[in-house]
Amino acid sequence: MNAQPSVHATGSGPCLTARISGTMDYETAAFFRNRLLDEVTGDRRYVVLDLSAVSFCDSSGLNVLLWAWRQAAEAGAVLVLACVPPALQRTLTRTGVDSLLRVYGTVAEAENAITAE
Repeated sequence: MNAQPSVHATGSGPCLTARISGTMDYETAAFFRNRLLDEVTGDRRYVVLDLSAVSFCDSSGLNVLLWAWRQAAEAGAVLVLACVPPALQRTLTRTGVDSLLRVYGTVAEAENAITAE
């Protein structure tokens, strides 16, 4: 049984961290798009997506991540990924998405790197 999809956002200074949980697939893509829209286009300059609790991500989930990255860029924000599970990291690498979306090992590393720019 898969965990219910969720997004829990917390802010710290200019950074917003959104912890994504559950499966990111065809069935949950609309939920994640709806939930992430306000987060990535809000008043924060930096957005970190913490993917440590993502149990599965297919092409629909990957499209959500790319969509969120584009929405953030259009809103003038920088979006990066943190705590990416190994299976998802392999997918990001194989598809070349890791050349567009920056990936960090921890949320703290991501926040430090993007705010130092």
